Amino acid sequence: MPKQERITIAGFGGQGVMLIGQILAYAGNEIGKNTLWFPSYGPETRGGTANCAVTISDEAINSPVFSKANTLIAMNLPSLDKFYLKVLDNGNIIFNSSLIKDKELESKANIYKIPANDIALKLNNPKVANMVILGAYLEITKLFKD
Repeated sequence: MPKQERITIAGFGGQGVMLIGQILAYAGNEIGKNTLWFPSYGPETRGGTANCAVTISDEAINSPVFSKANTLIAMNLPSLDKFYLKVLDNGNIIFNSSLIKDKELESKANIYKIPANDIALKLNNPKVANMVILGAYLEITKLFKD
């Protein structure tokens, strides 16, 4: 794990983006890291926009806000459009290709298209799309493999 991993997770309310952030922060705490989960909601609850920032660090975390993330997890197109330029070069952009079709990004980050909704439907549980993309993130980054 890098000294500090900064993750932006974004999507519509109801897609489970906050749960992804909470799970990552909790997992970081469980292995003795300093963690911070910082939620941000749009005016609506379900169907509105929601995003959170998670920082997992070996050192003290000075601020819940960061200008560039190591990784963006985007569950929908508005979130991808809003945040993809705020990812570090050689960082990761992971997005739900079930809902984001034919999107070309001009970015120096690594881009991963994960059909999270399609995989969740194959599991007969459309509500687990967030866990599908969380699993993809963990496999891509090897965040807790140390």
